[in-house]
Amino acid sequence: MGTITSIDFTVLNGIQDTLRCTFLDYVMAFFSYAAQGGIIWIILGAALLCFRKTRAAGVMLLAAILFSWLLGDYVIKPLVQRPRPFRQNPDFVLFIKTPKGYSFPSGHSTVAAAATTVLLATHRRIGLAALFTALLVMFSRLYNYVHFPSDVLCGAVLGVCCALLILFAFRRTGLESKLSAPKPSKA
Repeated sequence: MGTITSIDFTVLNGIQDTLRCTFLDYVMAFFSYAAQGGIIWIILGAALLCFRKTRAAGVMLLAAILFSWLLGDYVIKPLVQRPRPFRQNPDFVLFIKTPKGYSFPSGHSTVAAAATTVLLATHRRIGLAALFTALLVMFSRLYNYVHFPSDVLCGAVLGVCCALLILFAFRRTGLESKLSAPKPSKA
């Protein structure tokens, strides 16, 4: 872990040295807060539930973020127990509220990647917008010094894998098409 942590700190400190500015402090804080608790993805999933054409995507998105969040936050984080970067470098002053819990994997990145994967697989245009947003959320975790690059990368991989499992399960069982089917007409 020593080599990985050394590389992680090199990247984090490079971001701070080259990009840190008041404008980005606020922009990156916004993206971190907007994705706190997966709220933007939950709202998007709930909105997708409202329309027959996107209902299946909404259910799969919500299932993927729930599955990935539970696996990341309640299984992997307690097993790895990696301290956050600002805990290992106490000289760094956070611009955002101090997050609780462990660093690995990044929950923001896990949930963002899970949501984006489902959307790219089901509704490409929405998925591309989600991908742009997800990348900003992930970068915000580095910029705000609350996750290491390896936390973000592994969180993204975990989210993609969880989403692919959800997509496979919904498609294999026919649940995706059942959710999107029109209601039978009453005759």
